[in-house]
Amino acid sequence: MGSPRTWAVLLVALAAVLLPLTEGQSLQLADDNEFKKMITEEQFVLTLFCTDANEERCEEFEGEMAAIREDFIDTIGDAWVIKVLNSYLVTDFSWSKDPVIVFFRSGLPVIYDGPANEEVMLETLMRYKEPSVKELTDVTFEHQTQAATGATTGDWFVMFYNDECWACFRMSAALETVGCKHRDRLNVARVNKQTHGEKTGRRFSLGLDNNPTLIFFRAGKMYKYTLNQHDPESMSSFVSGFYKNYPAESIPLPKTPFDDLVQLCVDYIQEYPALVGVGVALPILLLLAFYFLMRSEEPKIKKSKKKKKDKDSKDSKETPKASKKDKDSKESSKKDKDSKDSKETPKASKKDKDSKESTPRASKKKDKESSKDK
Repeated sequence: MGSPRTWAVLLVALAAVLLPLTEGQSLQLADDNEFKKMITEEQFVLTLFCTDANEERCEEFEGEMAAIREDFIDTIGDAWVIKVLNSYLVTDFSWSKDPVIVFFRSGLPVIYDGPANEEVMLETLMRYKEPSVKELTDVTFEHQTQAATGATTGDWFVMFYNDECWACFRMSAALETVGCKHRDRLNVARVNKQTHGEKTGRRFSLGLDNNPTLIFFRAGKMYKYTLNQHDPESMSSFVSGFYKNYPAESIPLPKTPFDDLVQLCVDYIQEYPALVGVGVALPILLLLAFYFLMRSEEPKIKKSKKKKKDKDSKDSKETPKASKKDKDSKESSKKDKDSKDSKETPKASKKDKDSKESTPRASKKKDKESSKDK
């Protein structure tokens, strides 16, 4: 046996040989804050998310990533290859308990879902270097997809989303993966139905909720993705042929301004029924209040009119009595006058008789006197 000094020298030499091999098979460890800073500031960051539960499987992927690290950096340019352990951010990219490799390109994630093989991994990451998902708007949707005119630009897999949809953000990495994996035969796009794609969203009657909607456009027909699995494997299977198990729907034409306005009203009624109900009920309540207010004033007017009517009717009732009384008084006065005249008439007639009798006598006396003078 050798001396203890000889054994010490052998151990130091062995450590000097094994240490570089061990360091070459490990990745730089980063915490959540360092990771967030890297994906914000650096153009390319290749990240391995691991947990204590999948440590054994994680070591397998870590070894393959360490093996391609130099070739990856030399080929793609300035890049970082790191490992993040037990991060809560893994739920944004992974739907399983296995380790997940995410490639960030200027902050835009894409998931590597292939085997732990350094050759396949390097080739796949090179193809994933450029983003694949396009952003469409109301202006560009029909022009690029040609959805209503026969889909001459190929098949399209489109996600309709809004800014408040957390599930949509989580699906972004998976959608990028589908787009990169099928880049040669499939177009993948997003439409923000809350901002620049609101008319397109109403065209397909998608409503105003925060739920994402995935539609596959192929050969003038559309197929809605209604599965609850939003991982890259499930969506890739759907666009590769599983869509045939779903009903083919006709693609609606772009709406006219009037139809678009009607659809907007329908969407608001469906999404905010209480608010719309209050908005509709408030004018009606105001009109009813105004109606009852005016109605409460009407009885006073009617009452005054009734009083006037009663007074007029009373006067009309009293008037016949007064006229009858006047008539009676007139008739009585006429009778009195007639009776008075009748009393005076005999006297006058007697007087006239006396005057008639006196007239011949006077004339006779006058004749005598005239004869006497002669």
